[in-house]
Amino acid sequence: MTTFKKTLAAAAAALTMAVAFAPVSAEARWGRGGFLAAGLIGAAVVGTAIAASNANAGYHGSDCYRVRERVWDDYRGRFVIVRRTVCE
Repeated sequence: MTTFKKTLAAAAAALTMAVAFAPVSAEARWGRGGFLAAGLIGAAVVGTAIAASNANAGYHGSDCYRVRERVWDDYRGRFVIVRRTVCE
C-alpha cells in the first residue's frame, strides 16, 4: 500500500471517528462549527499527504532515468513489472 493510500485511509478513519463521536443534540448557538472544524482538519491532512507524496520523489540528477522491467516473482509465481532508477 502506498504512503498516500495509507494517509488517506487514516484521514478517513479519523474523520469517521470525529463524526461518530460528535454530539447528536447541540444547542442552536453552536451551529455547525464542529463539522466545519472536522472538515478543515480533514482537508489539511489530505492536502499535506498530497504535498508530501511529491516531495518523496527525490532528485536523481540529469544522468539518471527510470526504466520498467519485467521480472519473475517467486512469491507470486508470475512475472511482475517493476520500476527502477538507473544512473550512469
